[in-house]
Amino acid sequence: MSAKLIKGTEIREEILEEITKEVAEIKEKHGKVPGLVTILVGENPASVSYVTLKIKTAHRVGFHEIQDNQPPDISEEDLLAIIDKYNKDDDIHGILVQLPLPKHIDDKKVLNAIDPDKDVDGFHPVNVGRLMIGGSEVKFPPCTPAGIQEMIVRAGVETEGAEVVVVGRSNIVGKPIAVMMMQKGRGANSTVTVVHTRTKNLDEHCKRADILIVAAGVPGLVKPEWIKPGACVIDVGVNRVGEKISEKTGKKVAILRGDVDFEAAKEIAGYITPVPGGVGPMTITMLMKNTLNSLKFKLGLM
Repeated sequence: MSAKLIKGTEIREEILEEITKEVAEIKEKHGKVPGLVTILVGENPASVSYVTLKIKTAHRVGFHEIQDNQPPDISEEDLLAIIDKYNKDDDIHGILVQLPLPKHIDDKKVLNAIDPDKDVDGFHPVNVGRLMIGGSEVKFPPCTPAGIQEMIVRAGVETEGAEVVVVGRSNIVGKPIAVMMMQKGRGANSTVTVVHTRTKNLDEHCKRADILIVAAGVPGLVKPEWIKPGACVIDVGVNRVGEKISEKTGKKVAILRGDVDFEAAKEIAGYITPVPGGVGPMTITMLMKNTLNSLKFKLGLM
């Protein structure tokens, strides 16, 4: 029997509807809506596409959205001044600087310049620290890990006491989701093991997992025989492995493959995310959730 698919596209729609409703209620009661500014330096095609989707989603849920486009030769000093301006703007609750930045600008300096209480990406060291402490200290969990946890919860997968194995140790996904799953609270209380491509006997660790979260960036890394029957498999990998001609448009499109052998794994796992259409759609969704929560913190609603 095939595993139940955990579709990020469907869960995204549920959450965006919830956010839209809550934004309307806050606007009616408090006369405020969440404000999100996206700063784009240059015209990197991938960045432009991603930012466009963020803008579209923000408008859909009723946010006040500002798109601040800057030329690729902007100085670091001028970019920091722009961030400072939005830090002081009471109508802006979330500030997002789209990466990558031009080589003459220090990414770390720019990200650290964002007010931690407006850092809806959750990358500022203060928010990383808050995440580590857990509980009421957490304001903005990183968006992709937050999306993973939400998918697990909404799929009805039990996390309390579960053996969770995280494959990958990145600052964006692996480390934060491991911390989140071991904390006390909703969708957590798990026993967590973090492994990576240099771990000895990687397959043996994976076989123990009730919940297997794979974010290694290696296509097909996890083999079906590594999966515990009935386990929940979250595949974060989105790897381009070639191109094909789209039947709908007749144009070339990328062939995407996850870190898990999906076709074989779905016959063993109890739950599994597809690639694409799994974790991917959740990242921007949770960015919207963090921005809404930023306003709620400011209004004393959280």
